[in-house]
Amino acid sequence: MSLLLRNRGAMLMLMISIFLTFTGIGLVVPILPTYMNELHIGGSVVGMLVAAFSLTQLIVSPLAGRLSDRMGRKRIIVLGLIVFAFSELAFGVAHQPWMLFVARMLGGIGAAMIMPAVMAYVADTTSMDERAKGMGLINAAITTGFIIGPGIGGYLAEFGIRVPFFAAAVAAAFVAILTFILLPESRAAAVHDPASAQQKSESLVAQLLRSYREPYFIGLIIVFVMSFGLANYETVFGLFVDRKFGFTPKDIAFVLTFGSIAGAVVQLTVFSWILNRFGENRVISVCLLASGVFILLTLFVHGYFAIMAVTFIVFLAMDILRPAVGTQLSKMAGESQQGFVMGMNSAYTSLGNIAGPVVAGILFDLDINYPYGAAALVLVLCFLMSLSTGKRMARRTMQAK
Repeated sequence: MSLLLRNRGAMLMLMISIFLTFTGIGLVVPILPTYMNELHIGGSVVGMLVAAFSLTQLIVSPLAGRLSDRMGRKRIIVLGLIVFAFSELAFGVAHQPWMLFVARMLGGIGAAMIMPAVMAYVADTTSMDERAKGMGLINAAITTGFIIGPGIGGYLAEFGIRVPFFAAAVAAAFVAILTFILLPESRAAAVHDPASAQQKSESLVAQLLRSYREPYFIGLIIVFVMSFGLANYETVFGLFVDRKFGFTPKDIAFVLTFGSIAGAVVQLTVFSWILNRFGENRVISVCLLASGVFILLTLFVHGYFAIMAVTFIVFLAMDILRPAVGTQLSKMAGESQQGFVMGMNSAYTSLGNIAGPVVAGILFDLDINYPYGAAALVLVLCFLMSLSTGKRMARRTMQAK
């Protein structure tokens, strides 16, 4: 029997944990405008709230990844769920802007603890051949959480503007208890590694500067570019299609949801076959090129269905690219560094999520076409870089097996 089948109960718990985390992140989307009115805050404060979450996640992710290497994945996942529950509760009771910032920063800490530990748990409990399927399942849970989070938030807000956050806090606490009781630990004790000891004493900045010497550095660059491009694309999408095509909020929501659901379906069904059939390097290169080309096409197509088709390809490519890069990073990392590498994965994701919206907003004020031109250029350049380094990364991956 395969490792994945033997650990299917654990995989289900991991999927529930990561799904709940990203559903909670999405809850805030439809409710923020009301909070803006209640607390008399402007759009710039809302933008800083988004940045605060990602910045906190960036700072904490490498530390959380190393802690999961030393303390075990289960403890960090449970602790992250508890922190996340407190963050949702704090957002629900907030009546001052500074309380919102505290809540979102706590949410960033919780997400930073949960995500690397979950990814490392998958690496611990799957074989090399099964790892693509495991990563695909986890990323499908992430995508699904993003999809239904705003919908759940909007529905629960009918019972009170703060009800969604109280519900998310209760759900996170309940899942933390279930995880503590039901989830087996994936590693009994930390494996001593001098490199890990050195990394422990390093600051985040030192780790980021040092990462360029690691064999998986190109993979981390791709993680950053992917997050940057997608955040850039999503940040101004609503403004872009509103000004250029007169799309309504309902039109925008449908297009984004349709593309996200398609990506989740692929991750749950044929993702592992795609990766096993074509290999991580080829899949990553094709997805980078497709993302860049179709983001650029957004500037030239006209009409509702044309925009839907282009957006569908962009989201599909990104939803395949994310777990493909995660799988490759996992295979290239040593057994004692799974948590650390997944922590760096989360850190580079956060860097892209911080830089993408900021750059998109500045460029959009200059010209509505500039953000997509910049995103397409960066993705295509990264595609060319992936071609030149693909063989070297493939050799390192084979050596790690």
